[in-house]
Amino acid sequence: MAAAQVSPPPPPPPPPPLYLGFDFSTQQLKVLVIDGNLNVLHQDNVQFDSELSDFRTQGGVHIHSDRLTVTSPVLMWVKALDLLLDKMKRAGFDFSRVRALSGSGQQHGSVYWKRGASETLNQLSPDQDLFQQLQVCVFSVSDSPVWMDSSSSQQCLDLQAAVGGALRLAEITGSRAYERFTGNQICKLRQTRPDAYQDTEVRASLSWSEVCLKATAPHLDQLLGAPLPSTSVLGPVSSYFVHRYGFSETCRVVAFTGDNPASLAGMRLQQGDIAVSLGTSDTVFLWIQQPRPALEGHVFCNPVDWQAYMALLCFKNGSLTRERIRNECAGGSWEVFSAALRNTPLGNNGNIGFYFDTMEITPPAVGVYRFDGDDNEVSSLSSQVEVRALVEGQFLSRRLHAESLGYSIIPGTRVLATGGASCNTEILQVLSDVFNAPVYTIDLSNSACLGAAYRALHGNTTTTTTTTTTTTSTTVVKELSSQRISAAINQNMLIQFIMTYVIQVSVLLKLLLAGSSVTWWEFRGET
Repeated sequence: MAAAQVSPPPPPPPPPPLYLGFDFSTQQLKVLVIDGNLNVLHQDNVQFDSELSDFRTQGGVHIHSDRLTVTSPVLMWVKALDLLLDKMKRAGFDFSRVRALSGSGQQHGSVYWKRGASETLNQLSPDQDLFQQLQVCVFSVSDSPVWMDSSSSQQCLDLQAAVGGALRLAEITGSRAYERFTGNQICKLRQTRPDAYQDTEVRASLSWSEVCLKATAPHLDQLLGAPLPSTSVLGPVSSYFVHRYGFSETCRVVAFTGDNPASLAGMRLQQGDIAVSLGTSDTVFLWIQQPRPALEGHVFCNPVDWQAYMALLCFKNGSLTRERIRNECAGGSWEVFSAALRNTPLGNNGNIGFYFDTMEITPPAVGVYRFDGDDNEVSSLSSQVEVRALVEGQFLSRRLHAESLGYSIIPGTRVLATGGASCNTEILQVLSDVFNAPVYTIDLSNSACLGAAYRALHGNTTTTTTTTTTTTSTTVVKELSSQRISAAINQNMLIQFIMTYVIQVSVLLKLLLAGSSVTWWEFRGET
């Protein structure tokens, strides 16, 4: 009798796919890899100052003699990418498992490709690194302006004048003119270095604001790539990376974005959520559906939903101001500071303060202004009352400025808190009360890089064209399991709370705008 034939064992299942995110930040290039369940499997970075010391940067930049011009060497970024990918290869990372990649860059950094650069990029040899092949005759500007640059004030004024004022520019673009913004930097380059501008690579483009293009530089529409939804898949990865590092030929490249939109993706915000970073300065990230651009704050395209928007608000007087009041009113003790918040009532019996130790960004004001329950300005408050006046005043300001940009609290809204002050339960309780929503604490470290990896996964699972997308970001949202604090305030109390703040804002404005023809609505950018 013939022996039974034994079937060969089935082949092992293929390893699960990976998703890779880059973050080209000011001081370093970072990479982070996740799997389909959002687990972080690999991280690495290249520090510009220490690992690329030949470029002699400090904090990743060169600050010029005028103290206004701040640039970074473009080739430093190129060499950093070479070094980072080589690190991953030496560590045994399997690039063939990467299904899609995306990334973020420091917002307002700009790179100027020289005429003929496209041909060079199409002929890259996998036997040489990028730095070797791109260091000659590829970039028309070798040192690119970055977000710290503030040398384009005149170009800002010119742009605002050309479109009909700062508020009109905000309505078109989402922000008034800022020196660091790329459009103003392009305008400055065209005016001060016309040869470099003329030598920049030409591409086709569409759907940009005509009035802004004309005000910035001639024929700029031919230099900018076509705007696309940020979930767009741009195509497969270059054959250079396939042959040099082993990427799969089917690995998708999802459109890159700025560091702030990538952070919103990394924090896993959803519609109605708000993230508050409580650091040296306080930063507020918003997911909004119907934006109302103003003179304060910034409105951007949403990085994970092309039909939605995100907004960003920055407040300069954050933790340093809280620390000053802690030192003056709580003997330098956070425990005493927290006790003051516990021992004073919600609304602080109408006592409130505006604490702008340094010139504030939102709104542009400086000084300390205190008001009692009868809306009278006073020179001082008791120690415990002043602690609550500060914290409530700060968070009411965050909420009202957020709402002025179109943010709305909806059922299910979450407040996500991060930064140094997010470890203080009493401060977070006030935050929860002001927003009338539960507060969760999150870790914001590497959020831009993490968001880039999330967007790679999201883009790979999204059918995207220039006009439609079939998957929303909720497909990659992971539930937060961290600390939650619930609001302890009812709706009537909240209305009274906010109305008191609005009344005292109007009193403050009378002081700040005394002798000025500027109205409250113009001050907020709402004609």
